[in-house]
Amino acid sequence: MRFLSLKKSAKEDQKVINDPPAAEIAVRPVGLRALPRRQLLITFAGVMLAMFLGSLDQTVVGTALPQIITDLGGFAHYTWVATAYMIASTIAMPITGKLTDMYGRKWFYIAGLSIFMLGSLLCGLSQTMTQIIAFRGFQGLGAGIMMANAFIVVGDLFPPSERGKYQGLVAGVFGLSSIIGPTLGGFITDNISWHWVFWVNIPLGVLILGLFVFFFPDLRPSEVKHKIDYPGMVTLVLAVVTTMLALTWGGVEYAWISPQIIGMFAFAAAMIVLFVMIERRAPEPIIPMWIFKNRIISLSTFIIFITGFGMFGGIVFIPLYFQGVLGQSATASGSFLTPMMLGMVAGSIISGQILSRAGGHYKLMGIAGLAIMALGMLLLSQMSVETSNARAVTNIVVIGFGLGVTMPLYIIAIQNAVPYSVLGIATSSSAFFRSIGGAFGLAIFGSVMNNHFASEFMGGLPAQAKEVIPPQVLDSLTHNPQALLSTGAEAQLRSIFENLGPQGATLFQQVFETLKVALNSAITQVFLIGFIVVVTAWVANFFLKEIPLRKQH
Repeated sequence: MRFLSLKKSAKEDQKVINDPPAAEIAVRPVGLRALPRRQLLITFAGVMLAMFLGSLDQTVVGTALPQIITDLGGFAHYTWVATAYMIASTIAMPITGKLTDMYGRKWFYIAGLSIFMLGSLLCGLSQTMTQIIAFRGFQGLGAGIMMANAFIVVGDLFPPSERGKYQGLVAGVFGLSSIIGPTLGGFITDNISWHWVFWVNIPLGVLILGLFVFFFPDLRPSEVKHKIDYPGMVTLVLAVVTTMLALTWGGVEYAWISPQIIGMFAFAAAMIVLFVMIERRAPEPIIPMWIFKNRIISLSTFIIFITGFGMFGGIVFIPLYFQGVLGQSATASGSFLTPMMLGMVAGSIISGQILSRAGGHYKLMGIAGLAIMALGMLLLSQMSVETSNARAVTNIVVIGFGLGVTMPLYIIAIQNAVPYSVLGIATSSSAFFRSIGGAFGLAIFGSVMNNHFASEFMGGLPAQAKEVIPPQVLDSLTHNPQALLSTGAEAQLRSIFENLGPQGATLFQQVFETLKVALNSAITQVFLIGFIVVVTAWVANFFLKEIPLRKQH
């Protein structure tokens, strides 16, 4: 009886995904034509290279930012170089997915690559911080179009039963770029110029552009007149921009309960409600709400969101742990992340191969992958100031492998659960919700860490030190453990205690250790919350229905 019930439920899910509203049937594309093997492999190689180019840019630029700030000034706008790129690329994803479903992928891919290359050229030519922030946003728009298309095109080229092998490779590109990016960016900045961190994209971009122009199949949907959902597009952009700005500024530029942040969140909520209302009535919505009636899609999207929340929010604090608690240099802390990224690459490739060759059991693999991720987060939450480098690296390798295992799974589950007419928007929505989840995680975890650090530091600080340290210095230490991260700040703090005689050195050491213990406690608190979030995803995975992967489009 249980088997019959499950079978019936699976059929009902299949009916939901195969019977879209009449408005969607009108734009259903003709199928995918088989490509010669040589063209297929060259096309896939182009997709991999474009994905590598887009993801590499995010890590390469990070190491060049300090030099860019030195040359152009504007330290107060430091984070905006990354924020502009992130907001633009996030906005581009769902819109690109929908438009490529309507008009085909090829020329959007070429347009995205061209925008990215032009943005790279302009970034390298920037003379002010305002210019580079604007051009990074423009470049991010092109990157978002490229990255949204990457996973979609794998769905175009291969049926669901074979996608695991290739989605795993594409996901592994993210990890590979994270390994190569920081080292390459540092080398270019130190030996040539930060301008070439951007310009290095152009020669590779020209090669990839040639591959797309001559080999990428120009497969287009059925020739019908389309109606672009402009109201949905506008409300989506307004909702995303205000949400991302509120998450970026909250606790930094303005207090979380300030009128500015509350107002932005309220405006974003109103835009989301309006967006949903518009999408329910639009003939060709940007994100068709009916696809979320399928539990496979809604649950997979939920898991992707909270996985992004828990993991991409938590992982940001790993370098801070290596530098502030274990006392490693910035360069060394970056190199310690390499094993984690190698674990992610290995997990992605192994996961994709098993998924395609062992019957497509994405639910079982999700249970295993999320369990490994949760174990890694739990191990990180148990670390202390006495933890060795070897143990810390082992813990982050566990997280990297678990993250790699899960990355291809839910995209394939979603692609398998939608008709081909909405493959693009369904796939790009998964990347969109992962980015939004990561932004929420980063903002909330950052706030938790700052508050926990302040309370732990003040609670553990010797009373004598509170009397000696000037109020403004004490306030600075409470909100920023800079003495742990900068030798200059450490020397400045040490000088305060030098005039106290023999007890000054001892008191300084106590304050320094209090800083380190407080930072360790704050970061491990973040990892513990990340563990709880990943466990939530693991529990949700048990409710995910598993239907056989289709062997054709």
